[in-house]
Amino acid sequence: MWPSQAVGLGAAANPGMTRAAVAKIARQTAQRVGRETRTNVLELRFAGPLCGVPDEGALAAIRMGAELEAMITDPVYEGKSLAGLIGLARSGEIPPGSRVLYVHLGGAPALDAYRKAFA
Repeated sequence: MWPSQAVGLGAAANPGMTRAAVAKIARQTAQRVGRETRTNVLELRFAGPLCGVPDEGALAAIRMGAELEAMITDPVYEGKSLAGLIGLARSGEIPPGSRVLYVHLGGAPALDAYRKAFA
């Protein structure tokens, strides 16, 4: 087994809660795929200025995910985490050729509340 790094792209108002949730999700996911996690990093750079308020990066990531992968992501958490994944890849912090598992946790029910952001 090779070790892997779990990176939580936090957008919640409580970083401690997010760190604990990321650790739990990473541990459970690693067990299911027969791997072990080496570290658990919480990355807050892509959370935007306010919890629950989408920024341009999140909106662009949502559009990209929808256009390229038919992936539905909400502007609160998943859109921001997808923006983080894209940002880390573009900056080279996720090196080209890396194997990445993006754990999508839902959020589609929130889309209707943000429909004007996509007009």
